[in-house]
Amino acid sequence: MKEQFQSQSPSLEDCLKLLKGERDEQRLAGLLLVTKFCKGDDVGSLRKVYDAVGVRFLDRLLRTGLGKGTNSSSSVGVNRDAYLQLSLVNQRCFYHRTRFELFSSLTVLAAFCRVPEIASSEDMVAKIPFIVEIMSKEAGASVIEECFEFLYLVTAATGDGVTTLFECGGMRVLVSQMSTLPDGSHSMEVAIKLVQLMLSKLSLEIIMNDHLSELSMMAVTIARQFAMLHNALKFESLHLLSAILSSHYSAPLHAALRLMPDRIWSMYMYVGIVAILQNRVAPAEKLQALILAESMVSIMGEEWLISKIELPDIQDSIPVDRCLLLVLESSRVEIAVLLNELAYLKYEAPKNTSTTSENFVLKQRNVAVAFSLVEKIIKLISNIGENEGDLINENTFTKVINGLNETIGVVLEYLQDAKEHGQTKGNDLLASVRLVGSYLAETPVACKEKVRELLQYMLMIEGEDEPSPFYSICFLLPMLCQTTMEIEGCKALASSGGYKAVVECLIKLIGPGCNEVENNSCIFLACDTILNLLLKKEQVQFPVDESMLHLLKALAYRTDNTDDTSVIMMASSICALIFDMTSEEALVKNPNFDNNSLNSLSRLIARSLASWGQDKSDAAKADMDLLEIVTAGYSRWAHRFPHIREAVER
Repeated sequence: MKEQFQSQSPSLEDCLKLLKGERDEQRLAGLLLVTKFCKGDDVGSLRKVYDAVGVRFLDRLLRTGLGKGTNSSSSVGVNRDAYLQLSLVNQRCFYHRTRFELFSSLTVLAAFCRVPEIASSEDMVAKIPFIVEIMSKEAGASVIEECFEFLYLVTAATGDGVTTLFECGGMRVLVSQMSTLPDGSHSMEVAIKLVQLMLSKLSLEIIMNDHLSELSMMAVTIARQFAMLHNALKFESLHLLSAILSSHYSAPLHAALRLMPDRIWSMYMYVGIVAILQNRVAPAEKLQALILAESMVSIMGEEWLISKIELPDIQDSIPVDRCLLLVLESSRVEIAVLLNELAYLKYEAPKNTSTTSENFVLKQRNVAVAFSLVEKIIKLISNIGENEGDLINENTFTKVINGLNETIGVVLEYLQDAKEHGQTKGNDLLASVRLVGSYLAETPVACKEKVRELLQYMLMIEGEDEPSPFYSICFLLPMLCQTTMEIEGCKALASSGGYKAVVECLIKLIGPGCNEVENNSCIFLACDTILNLLLKKEQVQFPVDESMLHLLKALAYRTDNTDDTSVIMMASSICALIFDMTSEEALVKNPNFDNNSLNSLSRLIARSLASWGQDKSDAAKADMDLLEIVTAGYSRWAHRFPHIREAVER
């Protein structure tokens, strides 16, 4: 019986004859019979079948399914959705996978686009708008699945497919459909891969500008997949979320997500990141999780790290400090490893090779993410301490502080290594100083001896595009302002010559072309630091050099056209203390000092002294200490500054 059945089975040639038949019923019968000849690697047979069917027949199937055409067979119109599904699979390219279920009658049709030439053909690209239109209509789940499959594999085969998909509104339709797909479904997997493909081949800046709302909707949809799934799709979701949220163009997307009324998506992100960081996964995946965590903190604020998770589909509770501790520990590991690798690339690896250069830039970028997370944790701990809240327990607080201390120690060792190699320029060094400065702003006495040893060096560090040190000094100002309140701190800054760096930084902050609003906090920190030094000038010896002369001129420029009492009082108090160490005669003899500057300084002192007792506001009362410094100073040196005395007495 078996031999008789086999002898009666149609051959490939019989199927091809049917496919070339005049009537649609013949062609459909041929498609259903050809299954046995369409093996996965039988490209030759697939090509013959596709050629026999013909492009026009496939086009007609699409148009009929969309209701845009007619067909000679009345049976076709009976079930248009089923007919449409058949037409879709004819054109669908599919890749090898272990789980793929499809009605047996559609299997052969799905095989056509295994042939690369078919997948990348102009005919297939031209059908993309039809597929997008089908997806925008009310189609069944099986039809939508075939649409995603077709779009992914055709766009993967040719760049023209990606462009066509984008230009015909594909992003809007894809994202809309993704929100309706079942968790972890094959359709969701293909949809995520399709979006990844589009992002890799098109400008993310353009996509952000044209489809901001779609991207925010997509991020919310994929966040759930990231949290709920425990298979390869979890990592695909991680990579996609990391790519769109950490882009240089992601600021508008961050703003859109920040305004979303429902914050459940951020909880899904939290759950997914915790799952990655607390399990044994590849280091590259943990790094991606840290990149995503850094984006989430930028969007939601530092408190997101200690969120209380309440999700109906997450049964296991997560302690509020779990994410904080995992992010800190993972960041610490990354910092230790990456700084070691950066040091090797800088000082030991072969120089001037493209590979070395590319690796260095990549590791710089990655360590910047870990630095940013640690800096945000420092800010979080500082805020918790100031508010005296009970958001985390004392044990967690101690663990965080110990971890931060160890990490700052590692960063200081990296700076020590750079100092020994004579390196003072580099964004990695500048980022290291920023992190150290952030921590020392909260705990000025941390790593005391090491910081004092490296202070002068850190004040010399420049970013790649800086002509001279500036940002490194700004990063250290909060710490310097606090340490110079004590004699020991003043002596350390003066003996190292670091006071000159602070003076030069202040001159840049208040000189022509400065941004007063942006730099206002740095200005007052620098002024306070210099004031602390000058108030202890008898115990801390340092000369009135050219830097002090330039500072006087900068203060004169800064205050000539301002009515801000705080600015006037701070500037005049600094000038009054500098005048203690010089005279008008010495100043005017200096070729770098002119009468205009002297006139401006005279007006400054006169204005500050004239304010005595006039302003009764709280702000004026806060400046009383500064006014006393000016008044006391004027009584000491007025006889040496006749020009200023004349302006005051006028």
